[in-house]
Amino acid sequence: MREVIPTIVPESFADLIAKQSVLGAFASAIHIDVADGVFAPNMTWLPSGEELPDTGRIVYEAHLMVSTPLDVGLAFVRAGARRIIGHIEAFGSAETVFSAFDAWRAAGAREVGLALLLETSLKAIEPYLSRCDVVNMMTIATIGRQGIPFDARSIARIEQFHIMFPNVTIAVDGGENEEHIAQTGRAGATRFVVGSAIAQAADPRAVYSQLLERANAV
Repeated sequence: MREVIPTIVPESFADLIAKQSVLGAFASAIHIDVADGVFAPNMTWLPSGEELPDTGRIVYEAHLMVSTPLDVGLAFVRAGARRIIGHIEAFGSAETVFSAFDAWRAAGAREVGLALLLETSLKAIEPYLSRCDVVNMMTIATIGRQGIPFDARSIARIEQFHIMFPNVTIAVDGGENEEHIAQTGRAGATRFVVGSAIAQAADPRAVYSQLLERANAV
């Protein structure tokens, strides 16, 4: 079963709660974009003791577009996130990747993974795949805000990655809509992180249902 995962880009905890109240009414998983103004140009809410709502029903995944993924990932695990995804480009060495994975799992993460920017070599992630539950492939040229258009170059990258590593769960993230979900799904993706196509829709629930149907029809 393929997943469509709506995105929240929280400006504050109150903003996250407001957006979750809409998306959580129909989605079983929610993707939280996390940015620190260093790795990504924008800044988002970071947990400081708050708890994510309804964690018994909703699986939260934190996408760490930050320069200090270990510590930020731990903060999100403590807040209730159960999928933690750091950017390979933010880690200094294989040791720091594995240390983060171990720390996140020990703190309670059920899944850990790595994200790849569009220009990053696919081979860069190969040493980590044995301990990586998911690879989040960016399908936009730049990161940091919703609404950046889908980059068609990503389709060949997904196809190539799926051929190289057929057993790895591929998530795609950026500019996803009904058309691109079909394309990236045929290329090998099984998780589809969707931002503005759902967030800006007049009827987010209906768009989510359409996208989920489209994803599982591929």
